[in-house]
Amino acid sequence: QEQMVESGGGLVQPGGSLRLSCAGSGFRFDDYSIGWFRQAPGKTREAVVCISSDDRLAYYGDAVKDRFSIWVDAAENSLGLHMKDLKAGDTAVYCCAAARSCPLLTSGPAIWGQGPQVPVTT
Repeated sequence: QEQMVESGGGLVQPGGSLRLSCAGSGFRFDDYSIGWFRQAPGKTREAVVCISSDDRLAYYGDAVKDRFSIWVDAAENSLGLHMKDLKAGDTAVYCCAAARSCPLLTSGPAIWGQGPQVPVTT
């Protein structure tokens, strides 16, 4: 069974940092575009970062560029997200995902994790 399971998350203050991790199983990372998306309350899914299966380059959303960074261990089928200088606007549920292309990461079909909440608040 294909699945993605996240760990990490939790409340963080503005300006703080947080790391999320994700473990995939039942498929090979090398065959997919992989990354993270987020969904804030009342909003649609927003791509955070995607490593394309075509060129294996990381493409970041404008809102997180220079603050978030992705890491991947393809041999272990794991990936993570390091977030720094967090803002209240980063509050969302963060999900790792794998899909045949980056646009499908948010729309599907894709393998999605459940996603931990990341509240950024004082």
